[in-house]
Amino acid sequence: MSRAFVKEDAGWGDPGRRYTLPDRADPGFDQAAAEALLEGARAGDTGSAESATGYYWGEKKLRPFVELIRKRAENEGDERLTQLAERFLL
Repeated sequence: MSRAFVKEDAGWGDPGRRYTLPDRADPGFDQAAAEALLEGARAGDTGSAESATGYYWGEKKLRPFVELIRKRAENEGDERLTQLAERFLL
């Protein structure tokens, strides 16, 4: 089989995916981490977002931020983001 069709790094998450996050000491880091986790889930790559943020899916510390994102997504009619936020909050 051609090497073009072999996934050599079968690890978790896509190391090439990049997230723009502030420094961990920045007060806005947790908000950005919540956004990154939900966007990673939307792209089907939660692993990369978890790796980039240092938080796992469902992290209780991020719940207030995810709730705000859920409300914003509902107001904007973004059904997929609303669904992902609701799953995070379960």
